[in-house]
Amino acid sequence: MLILIGLVLAASAQAQWKWKDAKGNVQYSDRPPPTGTPDKDILQRPAAPSRIVGIVPAGQPASAASAPAPRPAASAPGQEAARQKQEQERDAAKQKEEARRVAEQRRENCTRAQGNLRDLQSGIRITRTNEQGERVFMDDVQRQAEVERARNLITSECK
Repeated sequence: MLILIGLVLAASAQAQWKWKDAKGNVQYSDRPPPTGTPDKDILQRPAAPSRIVGIVPAGQPASAASAPAPRPAASAPGQEAARQKQEQERDAAKQKEEARRVAEQRRENCTRAQGNLRDLQSGIRITRTNEQGERVFMDDVQRQAEVERARNLITSECK
């Protein structure tokens, strides 16, 4: 067990960045330092290279090396369409999950409101706690207001 933990920690330690920030403080992260950090301030990079280094032929401006490499024309539209399809499927799944969650919450609200209405109409004495923490019995006006509130909830949530 300890060996497994040690291996996991060793693997994550290899993927660490270490750099000095603008104030001179040493920073550690699993992500690269902010853009604009000079190379002299980057003290450690992960073992696997995460930056692509381009070679600029003589006579070309240095900005050509930082430009992203062009995608092959034949595969780019297909990849883009596949990515968009996956994104649409993800969005549809999120919307479906959200609709399921809302429906479940509505069912729960409906059940609670119906139970509350039954209790209010049963005639049993119901107490509430006031601001001072004292138990106070509901009078008829308060009971009728709660009955109306429960009916409104049932109308809106029990569809």
